[in-house]
Amino acid sequence: MKRIETTDIILALEKSEDQDAWRKKCARKLRVHPKQIKQMRLMKHSIDARQKEIKVQLRIEVGVEMPLPPEPDYTASYPQVPESGRRMIIIGCGPAGMFAALRAIELGCKPIVLERGKDASARRFDLGPIMREGRVIEDSNYCFGEGGAGTFSDGKLYTRATKRGPVRDVYETFVAHGAPRRILTDAHPHIGSNLLPNVVKAIRGSILEAGGEVHFGAKVSQLLRSDDGRKMAGVATADGREFLGDAVILATGHSARDIYEILAKEKILMEKKTFAVGVRIEHPQPLIDSIQYHYQRGTERPRILPAASYRLACKIGGRGVHSFCMCPGGFIVPAATENDEVVVNGMSLSRRDSPYANSGMVVSVEPEDTADFDAKYGILAGVAFQKSLEVLASQLGGGMQKAPGQRVTDFLAARTSSDLPGTSYFPGTTSTPLHEVMPEFIVSRMQEGLRRFGHGMKGYITEEAGLIGFETRTSSPLRVPRQENNLQHPDVAGLYPCAEGAGYAGGIISAALDGMKCAEAAARA
Repeated sequence: MKRIETTDIILALEKSEDQDAWRKKCARKLRVHPKQIKQMRLMKHSIDARQKEIKVQLRIEVGVEMPLPPEPDYTASYPQVPESGRRMIIIGCGPAGMFAALRAIELGCKPIVLERGKDASARRFDLGPIMREGRVIEDSNYCFGEGGAGTFSDGKLYTRATKRGPVRDVYETFVAHGAPRRILTDAHPHIGSNLLPNVVKAIRGSILEAGGEVHFGAKVSQLLRSDDGRKMAGVATADGREFLGDAVILATGHSARDIYEILAKEKILMEKKTFAVGVRIEHPQPLIDSIQYHYQRGTERPRILPAASYRLACKIGGRGVHSFCMCPGGFIVPAATENDEVVVNGMSLSRRDSPYANSGMVVSVEPEDTADFDAKYGILAGVAFQKSLEVLASQLGGGMQKAPGQRVTDFLAARTSSDLPGTSYFPGTTSTPLHEVMPEFIVSRMQEGLRRFGHGMKGYITEEAGLIGFETRTSSPLRVPRQENNLQHPDVAGLYPCAEGAGYAGGIISAALDGMKCAEAAARA
């Protein structure tokens, strides 16, 4: 295996007529005759654009004098679950819930997945009203439904949580269910919102074929516990059904606020935690390409280079300021879950060929920052803080899911924008002095953070860039605690707080890993 760091190698890979030239390059590096190379296979693909001389890095496996072993055939094959096995109630059909269900099946347990929203096909149609009419279908939208928030909001798989579990297994499971094989070799893998629906439908198929259950339109309304309240017995749904089981995995995501209300009402312990809120920042993608790839604006991006991305972070006044969920060649979408709010999020299709790049630009919020909401909302103060900004965004936008917007240069100069730059946000934007309407502790830090980022990325601060509000659903403002040794809630046996909604994950891969981990713990109990 050899690491090769020249763009020529990538060019050769993409042009079949250059295969002989590529083979010769490999032979020279390996110090063998080209005819000795019987087979070559790409193992890893990444781009290093930190210097003006961009390096496309490849890790390749080369068969010398003999072919390489066959590539694994990634197929979805799961054992039938015995009717006498343990029953796991899994609340939520996002990545945590789906991978918890698959792991439960592998361990001989029967998963019963409850999803408040609709299946991916029906869910796609329910996105139309929010885009065209500004009307939110409150249990079927960009956040709720089969596959969770990631299904129609990008599908980025890159994670730094490599110590949390078998990341490669998650990638291979996606491939087995129809995801492109390139996610196994790309350094920053991405499926795309156009491909993910079929992948999650295939995962559902595996769960059902193995004897598991998946119920849509099953909104949990009550936790069923033993007489003394110290052990889970199952859950009840809003339509009057009851589902009983040996364990309940709470994998609801960070937007299922009614679940937090249920937990608070039933006096189940929760804890406040740090989260982040802010805006979406949007630039023309060719501008970001020219900055990141060090060439003059107006030059066509070489086809061997993908739409450029970035990651920015600093700390100001004890609070983090950072980019979040950067979507190259992407779109800003309305991610509200109720009709009195505006929430923005980002997504990209697999091709990443939109003319715009967008990213969250957010500031950390500590529990003390939401103290004004404590008296009325108690443990739910952070949720109330988020909600207040979302309702304000709806009012400022003027309805129909229009969002408040401002040019970046005007935000920094503390002036209202006379007009706004082009945007991928379909419902549209309304010029708003964001510097006046957002909390001051967020505004001052974001202004300083943007200035710093502009020094590091020359051209990032420009009249072509716009801010669109508000990005509030970066993570849960609450943590549902669990014991380290068995992952159960400290006060309620058999309740397994899981993934992003419980405060233990921050993306598709980390959520999937946490779902697997919770299923393993529930199977051992």
